[in-house]
Amino acid sequence: MPVVQVTNETFFPGGAANVARNLREFVNKTSVIGLIGKDRGGQQLRQLLTERKIDISDAVEDDKFPTIVKTRIVARHQQVVRVDREMIAKPTTAQIGKVVAAVKKKLPKIDAIIFEDYGKGFLTRELVGQIAREARVAKKIVTADPNPNNPIDWSGMTAVKPNRAEAFLAAGVPDRDSEVAPKKDVDLVRAGKELLQKWGIQYLLVTLGEHGVMFFEKGKHPHHIPTKARDVFDVSGAGDTAIAMFTLALVCNAAPLEAALIANHASAVVVGKLGTATVTRDELISSFENDFD
Repeated sequence: MPVVQVTNETFFPGGAANVARNLREFVNKTSVIGLIGKDRGGQQLRQLLTERKIDISDAVEDDKFPTIVKTRIVARHQQVVRVDREMIAKPTTAQIGKVVAAVKKKLPKIDAIIFEDYGKGFLTRELVGQIAREARVAKKIVTADPNPNNPIDWSGMTAVKPNRAEAFLAAGVPDRDSEVAPKKDVDLVRAGKELLQKWGIQYLLVTLGEHGVMFFEKGKHPHHIPTKARDVFDVSGAGDTAIAMFTLALVCNAAPLEAALIANHASAVVVGKLGTATVTRDELISSFENDFD
């Protein structure tokens, strides 16, 4: 039986809160809304986000819901096991109303909304649909990082960022050869085009792990961007970083392909770190500089 002696313990906001962490490295104001419990985990999460000056004032507290906590046991820079403490729970009608009202109140002052779906039940079709409609009326950028276990209709989003498996599943297209080079992957191209049409979105960013990303834009040919990662220690949070940086770049009026390039570089930095990590301004700049060396 493996025995691990604990010598150090660290706490980080994960899940959707990790998207907010990534954004906070680049912007002064960011808010996160989700479901947390009135327990020790919830208190720790509030404290961690408050210390980073991330607004969590509109989070939904539920005394019957245990705050999701994931514990990673790491020995000699290798993850031994992960222990999950979680309960899948959908928001009540009253909670949905509270969240929608909070978002509507913030809309005049925000630039974008990111739906980060980890499949834990909080993001429902009703909740996403109501918020997305309000955001479209206000002409805000709305992006999503989907989860295959939660088949939400992402119609009308500005952009959606699935990974390869999620893209094929959502498109209903068989993945016949995952080893083929992305540029020659006709099934991947078919799946991407299918999702652009199915959801009526402007952009689709499909993350491909060690193969980088495939970027789709309505009315244009897909563009493959090879990974910039030199070392891969942990892929935890790479998707969070990608959707955060892609959305932020769009907010800053970057060209769509430029936004995809930025997201790819940012993810490459994060996978070179251990644990749920973020990318800093200096690290992102350095990644681009190294690419031109």
